[in-house]
Amino acid sequence: CFPHSQSDMKLLLLSSLLATAAAFMSPMASKPSMKALQAEDMSVGAMEPLGFFDPLGYIDSPEKFERYRAVERKHGRIAMMAFAGVIVHNNKWTFDGYISPSNNLKFSDINEGIGGLFQVPKAGLAQILVVCALVELAWWPASQLDGDYGIRLGKWNNWDREPEKKVRQQNAELNNGRAAMMGITGNIVAQVVTGQTFAEQAAAGHFSPFGDGQGFF
Repeated sequence: CFPHSQSDMKLLLLSSLLATAAAFMSPMASKPSMKALQAEDMSVGAMEPLGFFDPLGYIDSPEKFERYRAVERKHGRIAMMAFAGVIVHNNKWTFDGYISPSNNLKFSDINEGIGGLFQVPKAGLAQILVVCALVELAWWPASQLDGDYGIRLGKWNNWDREPEKKVRQQNAELNNGRAAMMGITGNIVAQVVTGQTFAEQAAAGHFSPFGDGQGFF
């Protein structure tokens, strides 16, 4: 069941906007120049037209920059996977068989939208959290702030021989991650407000979060 009251809609939209903005903004502080901070790879992600975007002067040390850049990178990676999941599920691409034989619940029984998360049995959600914890703490530890876990795919990312490729690909990852964070947030908000998945909105030609769910508006 999705909230449809005006107050619920406003609260959800405001929360989503604040969550998205958190990756870019923070409390007021004196704003040192990018050159003065001298953090490693600080130019990565400083793209035109905004450049080094810290309007509230939150980044006041190289250590803080590296920490929050790592957070931004990780959230971007998660958001890219999440949006890929939206595409997969909205196209009804599922595993065969049962997600929970004891509950007689098949993968195909899971809703394609955000509501499907609440259909997964608690034991299944616990398993997902355990795997995420293993990745976070051991396999690709969050404490490694540069986010480079040594995965090399031949010439595609041979950064040691082509350092200019490293900067270009890191910029691409950050920008794609930023777009994905906004995209998955918008997707969830629109679904909660309209009650339609992305695929259902596309099929109906309905891309406004307001109205009766039919037609563009």
